[in-house]
Amino acid sequence: MKVFTNNYNSFISSVLIGTETLICGILFWCITQYAEGTRWAKLILASDIQIVFTVMLIFALCDTAVGIVLFKRKVFAFEIISKISQTMFLFSIASFVILQIGHFMDAWSYLYALFLIVLGLTLSVERLILRYLVKRYRTKGRNLRFVVLVGSSRSMNELYHEMTEQDWSGYRVMGYFDYEKNFDMPEECKYLGTPGNVEEYIKQNRHVNFLYCGLRDIYRNDIIKIISFCENNLVRFYSVPNLHNYVQNMVYLDAVGSVPILKLRNENMSRLGNKFVKRAFDIVFSSLFLCTIFPFVLIIVTIVTKITMPGPVFFRQKRNGLNDKEFYCLKFRSMKVNADADRLQATKDDPRKTKWGNIMRKTNIDELPQFINVFLGDMSVVGPRPHMLKHTEEYSKLIDKYMVRHLVKPGVTGWSQVTGYRGETKELNEMAGRIRGDIWYIEHWSFWLDIYIIYKTIANVFKGEEKAY
Repeated sequence: MKVFTNNYNSFISSVLIGTETLICGILFWCITQYAEGTRWAKLILASDIQIVFTVMLIFALCDTAVGIVLFKRKVFAFEIISKISQTMFLFSIASFVILQIGHFMDAWSYLYALFLIVLGLTLSVERLILRYLVKRYRTKGRNLRFVVLVGSSRSMNELYHEMTEQDWSGYRVMGYFDYEKNFDMPEECKYLGTPGNVEEYIKQNRHVNFLYCGLRDIYRNDIIKIISFCENNLVRFYSVPNLHNYVQNMVYLDAVGSVPILKLRNENMSRLGNKFVKRAFDIVFSSLFLCTIFPFVLIIVTIVTKITMPGPVFFRQKRNGLNDKEFYCLKFRSMKVNADADRLQATKDDPRKTKWGNIMRKTNIDELPQFINVFLGDMSVVGPRPHMLKHTEEYSKLIDKYMVRHLVKPGVTGWSQVTGYRGETKELNEMAGRIRGDIWYIEHWSFWLDIYIIYKTIANVFKGEEKAY
């Protein structure tokens, strides 16, 4: 069996993009036909054909820019939906701007919104059905990739399980080579002999597509010999580093110039484009809030606070931010002026809280001034919650990887806060859980994850939270 090349995969992706572009055009044409003879007809300012081809061109470019993950060996439904969401977001913005500026149609309308919703749902259903068909096809023993492993370290053991846990991934692991049989390897993974037997085995089994090598550097000569053989016999060679002796989590490949390196985590927010997107969102979101809702909230809070308790309306406290830099975090004051503000967390029946302060805390009103911090650039709308200096000093000595949370800006709300780790941390394991959530957010950040966290935060305000005190 010949190895399918990257050109083949690119061809399949191009066919799919072309098909989806055609679907986009047909749906838009149907929408324009539906509008004829109705009040929506006046929104269309150019000929139907001209608009349809313009929309199709924009969609094709957006679909190509985002890419297709449908035919990857291991891909899950949420990844497919995420790609569609990215494509639709980019297409919505680009098409709106071009259709408006080019006077093709009034895109700021329910008619165009209907088209975008129908297109997004259609593409989601189309890709999920195709993914289901691909999985069925591979489960029946077609479109397979035959693999041999060289080495039997813990990494190779885990690689075997990753390849064989789901039949639909389409991998068939023939077995492994090593200098001696390793009884830690699964029994169903056949021992094929020593690395010196690799060439003979592959010559007798020409259907082998991939070879994954996890031998240590001391076997350099054997590794070079295997690489050379693979390169000359249409077998894809992959090196599997064994990092489990000192790193337990996933690592990511990067490069400094021409030198490959492995990173401990994939920091999406460190990329320039993502930094721009996140900061732009923070500025727009905080500006809109500060110029619309916040002035009314400020007036009400100021009046009630001055009536119910003496002291300032705002509470300023030094907290740790990006790269452990200190900044003054702003809140509406919910407690009586006290000497323990920089030392003790608020508890459920904290005597320092006032009745009005308790209402603000339960509804998150006390956190709203932090949008000023967001606008100034000290914080983000979404991120790990900033901790007071004393807690950072204490917990950084008690919890492993605690300081990782300071690789990004702190947030008004965060992943840990919407997944049950909000408020007082009575035990160390509760803070450790919060830190794990913060690190997970840093490693999995996306614009859509931020939107989801904001949605969950607002939903929790109306639903009520047990730890909102």
